[in-house]
Amino acid sequence: MTETIKKEIITTAQVKDILDSVKADDMDQIQRWTSDYVTKFAKTDAKAAAKMVKQLVDQCDLTQEEAVEVVNVMPTTLEELRAFTFGWKKLILTETLEKMLSILKSESQG
Repeated sequence: MTETIKKEIITTAQVKDILDSVKADDMDQIQRWTSDYVTKFAKTDAKAAAKMVKQLVDQCDLTQEEAVEVVNVMPTTLEELRAFTFGWKKLILTETLEKMLSILKSESQG
């Protein structure tokens, strides 16, 4: 049985980075499926994703999990972001949503 060393919520881009370090021949079926999925759906690279998550947590008062969700989806408009965050059942001010979009846009382009 495999020992769990550390549990951490990470973005799809970070999962892709981890799985890219494993040879395809050494992966089991679930790892191959996961690798295929994250290759198709990761919206940015792992370094930028980690930086965005940190900024969202620090500057927008999001939890780690919320920040990872936002980075995985990478909404591009205020309406998309508002619809996405609506399910969190907490009020997020428009200024905070705009700051979140600013972080996503600056890091995804930079």
